[in-house]
Amino acid sequence: MSPPYARLVDARLSALFDGLAAINIEGARGVGKTWTASRHARTFIAVDDPDERAQLERLGSHFAEALDYPVVLDEWQRLPEIWDRVRRAVDADPTPGRFLLTGSSSPAQAPVHTGAGRIVNLRMRPLSLVERSLETPTVSLAALMSGDGTGDVEGSTPVTLDRYVDEILRSGLPGVRDLPAVAREAQLDAYLEQTVRRELAAPRARSARILADWLRTYAAAVSTTTSYDAITGAATRRDGPPPAVSTTRRYRDLLEAMWILEPVPGWNPSQNELSRTTTGDKHQLCDPALAAHLLRLGAAGLMGVGRPVQVALKGVPRRTRMLGPLFESLVVQSVQVYASLCDAAVHHLRTKRGEHEVDLIVENRDRRVVAIEVKAAAAPRPGDTRHLLWLRERLGERLADAVVVTTGRHAYRDEDAVAVVPAALLGP
Repeated sequence: MSPPYARLVDARLSALFDGLAAINIEGARGVGKTWTASRHARTFIAVDDPDERAQLERLGSHFAEALDYPVVLDEWQRLPEIWDRVRRAVDADPTPGRFLLTGSSSPAQAPVHTGAGRIVNLRMRPLSLVERSLETPTVSLAALMSGDGTGDVEGSTPVTLDRYVDEILRSGLPGVRDLPAVAREAQLDAYLEQTVRRELAAPRARSARILADWLRTYAAAVSTTTSYDAITGAATRRDGPPPAVSTTRRYRDLLEAMWILEPVPGWNPSQNELSRTTTGDKHQLCDPALAAHLLRLGAAGLMGVGRPVQVALKGVPRRTRMLGPLFESLVVQSVQVYASLCDAAVHHLRTKRGEHEVDLIVENRDRRVVAIEVKAAAAPRPGDTRHLLWLRERLGERLADAVVVTTGRHAYRDEDAVAVVPAALLGP
C-alpha cells in the first residue's frame, strides 16, 4: 500500500459511498487506490492473490453472503466475473456502502454487463500539488468557477522554479516520491518495465522495443497536439520497418485503459463563434515524472544547465528544453484533480489553423468556464494573455475567469483582470 497521504478524493468517496452500494475506484497503478479504499472498509480482499482469488471462485454466486461489509475487492480485474457478481448483489440489495472495487487496468475481456446504475466509477490520480503539501493554497478553482472574473486573487509563496522542477522529478505516485533519488529512478524503471512487459503482454524483444520507443517519443510530445502518425514515425528506428498502425493503436488503447496516458481532449463547444476548434488530443502522461524519466532528464537538463538537451520530434519544432511542457504537465495533473471535485471536465482549446490556443478549459455542468494558460515563468510576458482575452470576448459572461498559472511568488489580477496565480497557490 502507498504511504498515508491525505487525499482530496476522500471526501467525495465518503459522500458517494453514503448513498451508493458499489464504487469502482480507477486509476494508474501506484496512485494510492488501495490505501484510500482500505480506509473506508472492514474487509479487504486482494484479488491478485491466488489464494484469495481461489476462495472467491469457490464461493461463486454466493460470495456476497459470506462478506463482512464494507468490503474492498482490490485489483478486481484479475477475476473479471467478480464485476457481474457485484452487480447482481447490488440488484438484490442496494444498501449503500457495501462494495469498493479498485483496479489499475481494464480486464482483457470486458465484463458481461457494464454495471451502469449499480457500480459508479471514481477516478483517482497521482498526488496534486495541494496533496503534496507544497503550500497552503489561497486561490480556489471552485471559487473561480463560481465567480464573475473580478474577485480578489491574492497570496504569496516562497516556492520557486527549482522546487517545481523537483516536484516534476519526484513524481506524484505516493510510493515513489519519498524514495532516495537512486531508488526512485530504479522504481520508475521497474514501473515502466512492468507496464511494457507484463501488463501489456509484450514479452518479445521486438514488441517490447517498439512499445518502449513509442512511449519515449510520446513523452517528447507531451503538452503538444502532435499527430499520432508523427509520433509513430519519430519512434521508428532506422534499422527496421515501422510498426503496423494496428500495433501502435493497440498499445495506445491499452496504455489509456491503464491510465498511463491521459490525453486532454480538444474542446468542442456548441457555439457558432467557436465552431472552428479542433478536437485533437493534447498529449499527457499520468505523471510528468514518467515523461522526464523516459527522456532521461534530470534537474540540470530541465533547468537548461550545461549543454541543452535536444529532444527532436518529426512534425514539431526541435525542442532544446522540456521545462515548459513538463511544468504544464504538472499543472494539468493538479487541475484534473481539483476539477473532479467540482464536477468539471478538463479540455484544451485550439482553433483549426492554430491562431488561438488555450492550455486548459475547465467547464462545469452549468457550462461555466475557467480558462487557464500555463507559463513556466515568474510572471506573464506581454502577449501571454492574448488568447485568454480573445476567449473572453467570444464567451462573455459564460467565462467565469481567465487565469495564468506561473512559477512566480505572488497571486494577483493584472490590468486586464486576468488572474495570475503561482501553481503552488492554486487549489480545489
